[in-house]
Amino acid sequence: MSYVNNKFDIVVVGAGHAGCEAAIACARLGAKVLLSTLNVENIALMPCNPAIGGPAKSTLVREIDALGGIMGEVADATYIQMKTLNSSKGPAVRALRAQSDKREYMHYMRNIIESTDNIYLRQACIVELKVENGRVVGVVDEFGIEYSARAVILTTGTSLMGRIFVGLNSYSAGRLGEQAAIGLSDSLIKNGITLKKLKTGTPPRVDKRTIDYSKLQVETGDEELNFYSFKPNRPIRPQYPCYLTGTNEETHNIIRANLDKSPMYSGLIQGVGPRYCPSIEDKVVRFAQNSSHHIFVEPEGLGTYEMYIQGFSSSLPADVQVKMLRTLPGLEKAHVIKPAYAVEYDYVPAVQTTHSLMSKVVQGLFLGGQINGTSGYEEAAAQGLVAGINAFNYISGCEMLELSRSSSYIGTLIDDLVTKDIQDPYRMLTSRSEYRLLLRQDNADERLSEIGHKIGLIDNKQYDIFKQKQEHIKQELERIQKVTIHATEDVNDILAKYGEHIDRGMRISELIKRPNINYKVIQELDSDSRNVPRDVSEQVEILTKYDGYLKRQEYQIEQASKLDKFKIPEDLDYSKIEHISSESKDKLNKIRPKTLAQASRIGGVKPADISVLMVMLERHKLYDKI
Repeated sequence: MSYVNNKFDIVVVGAGHAGCEAAIACARLGAKVLLSTLNVENIALMPCNPAIGGPAKSTLVREIDALGGIMGEVADATYIQMKTLNSSKGPAVRALRAQSDKREYMHYMRNIIESTDNIYLRQACIVELKVENGRVVGVVDEFGIEYSARAVILTTGTSLMGRIFVGLNSYSAGRLGEQAAIGLSDSLIKNGITLKKLKTGTPPRVDKRTIDYSKLQVETGDEELNFYSFKPNRPIRPQYPCYLTGTNEETHNIIRANLDKSPMYSGLIQGVGPRYCPSIEDKVVRFAQNSSHHIFVEPEGLGTYEMYIQGFSSSLPADVQVKMLRTLPGLEKAHVIKPAYAVEYDYVPAVQTTHSLMSKVVQGLFLGGQINGTSGYEEAAAQGLVAGINAFNYISGCEMLELSRSSSYIGTLIDDLVTKDIQDPYRMLTSRSEYRLLLRQDNADERLSEIGHKIGLIDNKQYDIFKQKQEHIKQELERIQKVTIHATEDVNDILAKYGEHIDRGMRISELIKRPNINYKVIQELDSDSRNVPRDVSEQVEILTKYDGYLKRQEYQIEQASKLDKFKIPEDLDYSKIEHISSESKDKLNKIRPKTLAQASRIGGVKPADISVLMVMLERHKLYDKI
């Protein structure tokens, strides 16, 4: 069954964080977009913690904003607490985190979608891909209605054949209270795409009126606010506290006594769970030496009594969860509004996609978010944005956007997904980037705004603001090279407060390199520094204080880029190359790297095999001249 008005340029399946970014990007670039979702009331739902950011993830959000995405804008508009984590550590690991109002976040995102020209919202379950001659030409929903499209983006989250587990009971669902997406998995398999299963989970929610806050440690937000979006005039909102408690031996004994009722430990769940966000059962079993685990109690929003029990995800029976919760200090009388649960779902191992996030098997089919084997709202949004940009580029006949590892965390995330055979839900970590000192949350605009402007998602007004900031940074770097702080009594009285002293005049650029000196100290010593905007002074301080380390990392990038000069032909048959191990041949034929650099990052490919490939490519002049 088809209708004339069901012709679209791009269909986006799923309206979570990936789907929203994809649909808005495509529409703003000029495509006619169908955004299909199982429930229009759950657009941009945060089924786990209503929070954005944290270590590494905050960098992703800033990069999304610098490219012209919207997650940072929505997080800034709906936060109820804003906090910088690791603020006393180096800039590579500092991370902004926003506790969001869950419902307000969803409403704000939906308003953007409904007010964006070219987006047509539809509540439907997509059950089939329409593919002709290896190219996607549309989709079909559960009512048999066809929607034609020149490109399709799948952002199905945990809905694809999702199954929820609470103890040994289970039922078909993608999230608590929402149906699973049934049928699409069969269509993907039919079109030659391999599927596997992963598992994730979420903690219980409790009634805030049943918590004894006197037993909890209060966690407040920052007095001096930072924001995700590089747009000016971010909103100043009231901040609300979060709380900290912890498990104890009684908690752990209840968990150990009930492991036989866990679907993970009884074998009912086959999918692999997230390594870096384990259930409380996993924590107790894997880290048996720990007598306690931190548990955060955080509000879901201002218009609800629900409190999120972070760090307490579980798939144990609901009655056992209540017993466990009531062993936690402050939660002895807690009333559970929603139980914790685990969900097992289908995903597409991303080695089947290119760096553009387009399928290698079906042309015009793009995938983003948890369907690629990731976890986290930020990882999903980043992929959704890239998939959306590239779906538009595909139908427009333009060059694909493929970000490098040295340019961004987004590039690192996608390169890891399409190059490495990921076995558990992928979470972005600062340790995953070999260039994390250069790829900081504070300089995402410097790295990516020009790309966002060239694509067409950063308008001229915002781009002018970016250029003015960069010029201001340049001028301030030049100024502090010239201005001298003299060794007067008044100066040393100020420096003494920070454990410092100078015996001679020093340029600001020299003084700021001292460990105890930051730009706030400089502002006490130099009146002209007080007029420098905080986002500019932050950059100037980092670029000056870490100058040697930054240059070293730039050199590493330069050296690593030499392997990127070696381009590998798409049709190269690795099985016919002599002196390469069988394991490497299998891996290379499966992933089909574009460059020698990508080949070197494939797990199981030996350095000796890379050397053989390099010799072969040099012999046939298959490399870019330096």
